[in-house]
Amino acid sequence: MERPATYTATATIDERGILTGWSDGARRLLGYDSPAVVGRPAAALLATDAAGARRTLAGRGRWHGTVPLRHQDGRRLELDVLAHRRTSPAGRTDWLVVSAVSARPQPPRGDPLEEWTFLQSPFPLAVFGPDLRLLRANRRLEHVLALPEAAMRGLRLTHIVPGAASEEAERSMRAALESGRPQEAHGRLGPDFGRTAVLTPLKDADGRVRAVCLSVSRPAPDAPGGPPPADETGPRGATAAGQILAAQELGKVTVPRLADVMAVDLLDRPRSGAGGTGGPQPGQVVLRRAALRAVPDGAGTARGTCVGEAVVCPAGSPPARCLATARPLLYDTAEPGIAEWAALDPCAGWLRASGVRSLLAVPLVGAGGTLGVALFGRTPRRERFGPEDVRLAEEFTAKAAACVEQARAEAPAPGTEPLRHGLLPHPLPDQAALEITTRCLPAASGTGPGGDWFDVIPLSGARVALVAGDAAGRGIRASATVGRLRTAVRTLADVDLPADELLAHLDDLVLRLAADESSADPAAETAGGIGTTCLYAVYDPVSRRCAAARAGHPPPAVVTPDGAVRVLDVPAGPPLGMGGPPFEAVETELPEGSLLALCANGPPEPHGRAVGRALDGVYGGPEGPAPSLDSVCDRVLTELAGHGPDDHVSLLLARTRALPEDRVACWELDHEPTVVSLARRYVEEQLSAWGLQEAAFTTELIVSELVTNAIRYGRPPVRLRLLRPGAALICEVYDASGSTPHMRRARIFDEGGRGLLLVAQLAERWGTRHERTGKTVWAEQTPAAL
Repeated sequence: MERPATYTATATIDERGILTGWSDGARRLLGYDSPAVVGRPAAALLATDAAGARRTLAGRGRWHGTVPLRHQDGRRLELDVLAHRRTSPAGRTDWLVVSAVSARPQPPRGDPLEEWTFLQSPFPLAVFGPDLRLLRANRRLEHVLALPEAAMRGLRLTHIVPGAASEEAERSMRAALESGRPQEAHGRLGPDFGRTAVLTPLKDADGRVRAVCLSVSRPAPDAPGGPPPADETGPRGATAAGQILAAQELGKVTVPRLADVMAVDLLDRPRSGAGGTGGPQPGQVVLRRAALRAVPDGAGTARGTCVGEAVVCPAGSPPARCLATARPLLYDTAEPGIAEWAALDPCAGWLRASGVRSLLAVPLVGAGGTLGVALFGRTPRRERFGPEDVRLAEEFTAKAAACVEQARAEAPAPGTEPLRHGLLPHPLPDQAALEITTRCLPAASGTGPGGDWFDVIPLSGARVALVAGDAAGRGIRASATVGRLRTAVRTLADVDLPADELLAHLDDLVLRLAADESSADPAAETAGGIGTTCLYAVYDPVSRRCAAARAGHPPPAVVTPDGAVRVLDVPAGPPLGMGGPPFEAVETELPEGSLLALCANGPPEPHGRAVGRALDGVYGGPEGPAPSLDSVCDRVLTELAGHGPDDHVSLLLARTRALPEDRVACWELDHEPTVVSLARRYVEEQLSAWGLQEAAFTTELIVSELVTNAIRYGRPPVRLRLLRPGAALICEVYDASGSTPHMRRARIFDEGGRGLLLVAQLAERWGTRHERTGKTVWAEQTPAAL
């Protein structure tokens, strides 16, 4: 039987270096049967010095690289290997070693725009083949895992990120491949991943599933040092907010890859110049701790100044010297001057706790000057820093400095919070279909305005659209993205598109914006709103039905009048700009008095269950349901705040109303010109029943023109409907033709062409609503016109 083109060789090694597991793929690769190697030292398979391998792995939780191994027949093989250090619940530690053997060529690259979208997405993206082996990985995934695509290609997710979350994600991958429908997997793949992963089947032109794309909807970077002080403002507060995340990302990338422990200290203001008399002079320097990170199994836990606190560096200390010279400096902590500083300075307590022997200080230099200093330490278990380590550290800190500068530029300025608040529906528009209230709870960390927004959009036919969204990032850039997308949603809503079609148009807009911004700034990581999530729902008070579609956003929760809480089963679509299958809309009937809950941001739990659980607590608790919608909103927000979110929590609650039957009148009309007079009589009788006899003349003119156009240019069936929601009066005429009527100005001797112009003069608003089949032309009169 022919061997498959791709397979994985795996082995497990205990802490003593003894092989405890040997897969069939390992036998294929190296020729040894399992009984011949299990129980023997793994070093016997190496074609190099075993002591060097032990030094390389010492103190690391993961390693990848090329290893020379000896085949059973004596050949030397250079293999790419990924090794994970694992600890069982019982406390036993071992190594999982994996290597992918693939004869499959690398997938061809596609259109440049598609490549930019994939590679520059702010969310981790990976493409897996039908055998669940990785084919592609974008830059964000490489950054989060600190692994290049080449090291992961050909491996399964359970070998790239071992754990229960990966196993669940693989099960969802299989379901997506078999069903051809998007799936969701819940549970963190790692500390730098969001809690929900979307698995989207990728289909060819014939509709056959060829691969599956894994995307994590919301990256959730952790904060090892805890949130910054909430009461800080100005440049210092900006450092403690946005820039601190960039500094902590540097720690995640360099520990344990480069160092066993590291710290980043930032200046409150950048200093211009580099070295000589232009740079910072030797002397006492005040910085602010932005990151402190150590290997989990290091010799002691890094202790000392907490993240966000001031760091005072005396003259002659490594940080002060590094800032003065603006170049990397290497130290041995056994040197008298360094040893005295490490022993006496409270800010260097992390050096003593971790037992650092070799210290490397590297300045963070941006375009605007020196921003701070990064300190890297190695314990005696590893070799001292060398020239290659200095070069690598400079490369990492240069990228971190650019991120710090960007975060400083995007730090919340006066006026940004009103800008973000302006993106919420305040004041709420006048409409009769829903009772609505909103709340926004700012993040306790004070990290500035996020990209979450709501909108409430009145539509034709007394319907109302509810919008919830969340743009990637923070600050002015996120607010600007939300402003553009909110305007686009309102424009598309005016055209009365179905929910799924509206999201498809919005997705195309995001791709065009991303292309424009990428051409201007190819290095931009979040261009044009790529990765923004959006939920669009439309409620009709006449039919009491709600249609909804979502692009990577949690679905809404619903509470029916009997107090039952559920989450609407809206198919999961990918975030905007990610590509994938078409969006799907679902329609459900909501009894009058039902409660819809939309969360624009907050606890990113599976299926929006955090909101559902909070509602369940309000309606199922001993106090019973709250008396008013505002009280319900306050109690739900209190429940959500108890989850300790790292972001704003924005909540919208809407209680459905139904238009009474005596406020709706509908007639089927024959498709012939003589029916126009009958339609006028229907209108006169109905308006008399509603006590609107004074509006009869104007309304009859509007109905005459709309019915005449439907019969002359449309197709049967033709329906006339009058609605009386609140004080307004709405006339609607439906026909089965998909053509859109256009208003034009008739010339002096033209016999026609004045109908819609007359309608526009008599009505407050008018327009066309396209159905799945046919269209409805409507006209609305306000109380002033009545």
